[in-house]
This record gives sequence, C-alpha cells and structure tokens, in this order.
Amino acid sequence: MNASSPTPEPPLAAAAQAASATRTSAAADDASGVAMVLGCYLLWGLFPLYFHLLQAAGSVEIIGHRLVWTLVTCLLLTALRRSWRTLRAVVTTPRLLGILAVSGLLVSVNWLVYVYAVNSDRTADAALGYFINPLVTVVLAAVFLGERLRPAQGVAVGIAVIAIAVLVAAQGDLPWISLSLALSFGVYGLVKKRVGTQVDALTGLTVESGCMTPVALVYFAWLYAGGQGALQGATASGALTAGLMLAGPVTAVPLLLFAAGTRRVPLSIVGLSQYITPVMQFLLAWAVFREEISAARWVSTALVWLAVVVFVTDLLWQLARRPRLGTK
Repeated sequence: MNASSPTPEPPLAAAAQAASATRTSAAADDASGVAMVLGCYLLWGLFPLYFHLLQAAGSVEIIGHRLVWTLVTCLLLTALRRSWRTLRAVVTTPRLLGILAVSGLLVSVNWLVYVYAVNSDRTADAALGYFINPLVTVVLAAVFLGERLRPAQGVAVGIAVIAIAVLVAAQGDLPWISLSLALSFGVYGLVKKRVGTQVDALTGLTVESGCMTPVALVYFAWLYAGGQGALQGATASGALTAGLMLAGPVTAVPLLLFAAGTRRVPLSIVGLSQYITPVMQFLLAWAVFREEISAARWVSTALVWLAVVVFVTDLLWQLARRPRLGTK
C-alpha cells in the first residue's frame, strides 16, 4: 500500500460513528416530537381565549363554521400533500366511512359543549371534564375492550367518582358539562381506535368534518334565511368573519402537530403532557375570566387533581418497571 494512501477506517470505529449518528438523529426526533406535542397541548390550552373572541356568534353557529372551515382547510392540505388517493380509498370503504361518520358526530358534540361552556362562563367545568377524561378512557377500555384496571387506576377512578358526588351534593345536579366532555371524547377515542393506523390524522379529520358539514350548511340556510346569523345586522364585522374562518386552521394545526409528535416520542410523554391543557383552562377560568368557583368546586377539583396524581404516579411506576432495550 502506498504511504500516501488513506488508512482504512477500523470497522469498530465506523460502527461507533454510525451508532453515534443514529443516536443524534433519534435525539433530534425526540426533541422535535416533544416540541410538537407540547405545542399541540399549549394551543388547546389557549382555545378559551380564542372562542371568547367569537361570543357574538352563538355556540351552534361557531361549531357550524368550525366544521365548514375545518373541511376547507383539510381539503387544501390534502391538495398540497397530493393525497387524494388516500382520501378516496377511505371514502369508498363503507366500514371506515361509517366509523368516521360516528366519530365526526361525537367530536362535534364535544366541540359544541366545550364552546358553550367557555362562552357561558363555565370554562372551569370544561377543565374538570378534561382532567377526568383519561380516567373515563380507562373505564371505557375496561368495559368495552376487556382491559383490566390496575389497583391504582381503580383508586384514581374511585376518587374521581367521589369528586363528582361532592359536586352533585353541593349543586343538586350532575356536572353535565364536565361529564359530557369526558364521555364524548372518551367514546370518540374508543371509536377511533377501530380504524387504528388505517386512517391518518388529516384524512380522518377531513372525512369527519365532511360528514358533518352538510348538517352545518342546512343549519346556516335556516339561520340566515331568518336573518338571525351573526354575520348579519349589528353583530356583523370583518373581525368576526375572519375569526370564524380561522376556526379551520385553528382546529387542524394542533391536531396535525399531535399526530406528528406522537410518532416521535414515547406514549408516556403524550400521556403526561395531556394535563397541560386542563391546567391552562382552569387557570384562565380563575385568573383571566374571573369565573365564580364555589368552595364545593374547589374541593371537587382538588379531589380530581388527587386522582390525577394517583393515576400519573401509577403510570410512572409502570414505566420504571419496564425492562430497557438491551437488558435482560
């Protein structure tokens, strides 16, 4: 070999270099994934501020616009991604179309209750619903999917039931907003589980909003024929029009961030991050909107937070007990 020829790189050094590059790439994926997941939950946490700006329109009209403009946004994104074939395949598969029609109805109900809560000064009720949602999901999985509740999960669910009982005793009625949000989103997740990886986030949202948009358009025809639309008369303004049209991207962006982020980070990070949203909602209700929060509501909320602590501690314990890759 000529003295001036480069020395071949030792196989071990090359392997170490490749492993280092893989770790760097994985770390970058993790960092971007965490940023996407956190961004998604932060945006959802700010939703009450956005919907407060649209108060001139009623809750039903806001949801109608949200469905229509979400569909428009999704179709534009589908065109940019050139994924018409994927959309067509889902729409022409009766089973998938039926499941997404049901999930579209469920998420529309969830949106409607949420917007009503925010615009009737009951954002704290909405926050409570999203705090108990993971516990409701666990119960639904046990009932419908045969998954076993771990003892700590059972304790967390029990504490949440006590929290609801405290509210019922103090108020004399069920906290229907909280329960409706938790149940509608929990069942929505259960229904979506049936399509699994067969439908990506963008296609799913496109079909869901597309199934519900005809209902919204019929409602608009009736509303505006009677001269009762928010974009008619004294309430009409360019700012309100722009705000309602923005409901499309406002809905689609965090969902797509969530879908992209969850592919890059462990499910445990997603599970723990989900509490960012209701914490932000509760703080907005208390500190910004100055909603009246009774003593019973504080007690109930504290009990729900205790249930969440038990739930999260159990999750972290289960993760700590899992064997790491490369260990026996």
